[in-house]
Order: sequence, then C-alpha cells, then structure tokens
Amino acid sequence: MIDLKRIENEFKKYGGVLKASELNDLDLSSRQIKKMLDDGFISRIKKGFYELTDDIVREEVIISRLFPEAIIFLESALIKYDYTDRIPTAWQIAVNRYSKTTKFDIDYPVLKPFYIEPKFLEIGITHIQVDHVEVKLYDRDRTMCDVLRYEKKLEKEVFSHSIQRYVKDQKKNIRRLFEYAVLFNVKRKVQSYIGVWL
Repeated sequence: MIDLKRIENEFKKYGGVLKASELNDLDLSSRQIKKMLDDGFISRIKKGFYELTDDIVREEVIISRLFPEAIIFLESALIKYDYTDRIPTAWQIAVNRYSKTTKFDIDYPVLKPFYIEPKFLEIGITHIQVDHVEVKLYDRDRTMCDVLRYEKKLEKEVFSHSIQRYVKDQKKNIRRLFEYAVLFNVKRKVQSYIGVWL
C-alpha cells in the first residue's frame, strides 16, 4: 500500500519536485512509481524528476532541482531584485561553457542558457530560499556588471531602468561593484553609467 500522505510531505520538503532516487529512498519500486504516474497522482517533469500532478511548482524551484549548477542570470536576476518590471520570455540562466547544450532542453519552464567561462561562473553567487529549496542567483553588483556586459542584448528601457533602480538600492555594494567591474572589464562603463549618479 502506497502512503500518499507521506509522499506528499516529501514533495513539499523539496519544493514540489522529487528525483526518482528520492522516491526510491521512500521504498517505492519503479512499478509503484509507474502506478502513481498512471493514476495521475504524479507527473514526470523530465526523465528522473517528478511533481505532484495537482501542485503548482515555482519555476525557479524546478530549475534549481533539475539543474543545481545553474545560476539565475541577467533579466531573470533583475526581476528578483525588482530592477525591472519586464518578465523575460525565458528564464535566463548562467551555466558552464562546457555543459552539454541538450542538457537544458525541457518544455517547461522555458530556459535560455548563457554559456559562461568557468572562471567567471562562480563570481558573485548568492542564494535565496524558495519553498525550502536553495536557488542560486548572482548578487546585485555582479548582476549590474552583467547588464553592462550584455547591454546589446537588453532593451534600452530595461537597461536604463535597471541602472536607475540599482543606484537607488540601499543594499548595493559599490566597492564590490568596482571589484567585479575590473574582473569583467567593464570598469569604464561602470564609471560612465553608474559613477555619475553616485
């Protein structure tokens, strides 16, 4: 007999997403997992990952559970800091340049990976908790450097609004911004776009 309540609680503990191995840890056989799928109790997100059919799982939780190495990036990070009101059509994530591109092919949520050099990937990572799951994103100051680096990929309005809101943000760290700017070779841009407002 499958203890559905126990399984539901386990899903909640992991933000609504469980791996096949985590279901196995609950002493569920592949036949029992298949039965739950057939009964419509759970749905497959991607090979080896499941969610409760009637639950709405936050998209950033799905990303974090399926791709723990991915970092919420650029416009998707701007949303988290309230630096833009425009929701991008796909979740922008930073991943290792040498990752297999097909790895990120999922129907939902829609992802737009940016393949970053490993030496730049780890700079400025911070974490937020979303439904008990740790989600990686870049901190405010790294995100502003990314905005300056990818200026041509952003709409003018998104670009200028994000800078204005960053300048007003009490939580910004200007010293750290300049440290990152040197690493990413955008110091001159930081001085001309942000320095004038400080």
